[in-house]
Amino acid sequence: MKGLNGLDIIIKATAGVLAATALTASILLYDTPSTSGKGKALLVVTIFIAILLIAEFIAFRGKTIKEVAKMSSRITKTERESLLHFPAPVIVVDDSNTIIWYNRRFGAEVYTEGEAYGIPIAEIVEMDFKKVYSPEGELVCLKNKFYQAKGIHTESSDGELSMIYFDDTTEYIELEYEFRQSHKNVIIISVDNYEDLMTYARESDKAHALVQIEKLIENFTEGTTAFYKKVGSDKFYVIMEDRHLTPIIENRFKILEQARQIMVDERQNLTLSIGVGSNAENLAESENYARKALDMCLGRGGDQAAVRKDNGYEFFGGVSKGVEKSTKVKTRMIAKTMLELLMSSEKILVMGHRFSDLDAVGSAVGVCSAARKMGRESYVVVNREQSMAKLLIDYLNNNDINNYFITPAEGVEKMNENTMLVVVDTHNPDLVESKEVLARAQNIIVIDHHRMANRSIDNAVMFYQEPAASSACEMVAELIEYFGIGNKIPAPVAEAMLAGIMLDTKNFVMKTGVRTFEAAAYLKKMGADTVNVKRLFADNIETYRFKSQIINSAQIYRKCAIAVAEEYSDNIRVASSQAADEMLGIVGVNASFVLYESGGTTNISARSMGDFNVQIIMEALGGGGHQTMAATQLKSTDLQSAGRMLKEAIDDYIRNNS
Repeated sequence: MKGLNGLDIIIKATAGVLAATALTASILLYDTPSTSGKGKALLVVTIFIAILLIAEFIAFRGKTIKEVAKMSSRITKTERESLLHFPAPVIVVDDSNTIIWYNRRFGAEVYTEGEAYGIPIAEIVEMDFKKVYSPEGELVCLKNKFYQAKGIHTESSDGELSMIYFDDTTEYIELEYEFRQSHKNVIIISVDNYEDLMTYARESDKAHALVQIEKLIENFTEGTTAFYKKVGSDKFYVIMEDRHLTPIIENRFKILEQARQIMVDERQNLTLSIGVGSNAENLAESENYARKALDMCLGRGGDQAAVRKDNGYEFFGGVSKGVEKSTKVKTRMIAKTMLELLMSSEKILVMGHRFSDLDAVGSAVGVCSAARKMGRESYVVVNREQSMAKLLIDYLNNNDINNYFITPAEGVEKMNENTMLVVVDTHNPDLVESKEVLARAQNIIVIDHHRMANRSIDNAVMFYQEPAASSACEMVAELIEYFGIGNKIPAPVAEAMLAGIMLDTKNFVMKTGVRTFEAAAYLKKMGADTVNVKRLFADNIETYRFKSQIINSAQIYRKCAIAVAEEYSDNIRVASSQAADEMLGIVGVNASFVLYESGGTTNISARSMGDFNVQIIMEALGGGGHQTMAATQLKSTDLQSAGRMLKEAIDDYIRNNS
């Protein structure tokens, strides 16, 4: 209460001085003949001001006395003295959260602008009172300090009072922040396709490239507390704190772009893959996360960074096309392992992805046929009604390739502990033809050419993924060459596989490498007829007309052709995919997208010529795929909303990869 007496004295003194000064001046002027009129006027003004001051003082004092009386009637003298000297800021509020009392620490540390009596606490700091009155309290920031605010309710005959005290936790918060910032992370940096880059380079070019790589890593850690260690010709380990890693992530790993400026033998650009093991408990766990993140990068074609998050991985970069490997050593080793696994199984089931296309069915038929040549009972699991390769399925059934195809329900019945399941053209467990068959499988082989997604089949005994391959059919054709079964694959099966290659390469235009032509030549040698393959791409007149309508609706947005299929057709998936392919032929178009509704969801088919990575855009919308071919499904989203989301994803991609 001493603070109130001091305030009273100040107010009284100020009012007295002003009144005395004004009164003296008015009397002097009043007695002077030349200024007697002014003196009278000043005297009147002085009296008026004095009345105002006295009224204001009485009103203010009345409010103060009212608050003090209110507090005094509800808090005992002992409680006031205890709280007054409490070693933390304390306030007492009424049921309307208005301050009716506070101690000296609160006035000295928290609210120093004047008296806080009668002020709502919300004017000083925003607080969630549910949290304040919980055992944990709420963390608030006041005057650049952090306090843990905790409240206690009390009830009296006059109403409800609450005491809130503020525990200063600034040092703890700063210590916790420093601890988080100093957390160590393992980063693994690998040079993509290092051996192939250096194989034909001159020694001087090799030395120059190695020096450039070393300098690049040095610049990456310069100005930080990080250190790096070279663990191989093409691999570096970096230990870096969070305080330095965070801005690198925010800048989207500029080292990837810097690496592309390094030329090897004036022919090829250098690219890096970076795996970051963040949010780990210790360095050993961080190193394990970093290796898995690096595998994700390599599985997606390299030239990118992957940061492990709690809900998956976040990717940066990935704008370069995958580099085809010139050697088939890995393929030969995979074929040997796969042959042993197939021979040790009594029964083999093969399936692709939902809404299977020519590549999924063709590669599945290729594995199934090879397994039968080994003397194993084998079938292809496919839902013919939802397949986009009905012509191919009918063609095989009409050419003495009988009993290849079974329904998902039949596949579930045939599953047992000695059955091998081969999944082709996908590695995402959410996209397989039958989740029930996958769930029952105890032995799984995965063969896929798509870039690694966040979700993958993680219990496979063999996982063969090659994002540089043009198609799953190309990969299966290479494996069959090393199975040692000779040219025993039926010609219709070879034609099915060649159709899959032609579909995914757009007739040997997109993602076509030397090994693609070698696989096609092998299939041709097995009897594939290109005329028969061409017939598998034929459309009926309704599909052709519907495809034309979709193309006519296309609009150009930031060099992307976006078309919407407003109507529904039984062949909407086929027509939409073909429309997306054809729109790439428009001058100035880097990518094409077709939106359509089917099965209660909004679907988007995406295509590009390779320079525009549609996989990243589809991943931003919950989908995935390949750099030149991707898709997504949006539930509970109409076409208009999906169109806006697509444009936002395109904007983000261009902004981050300009």
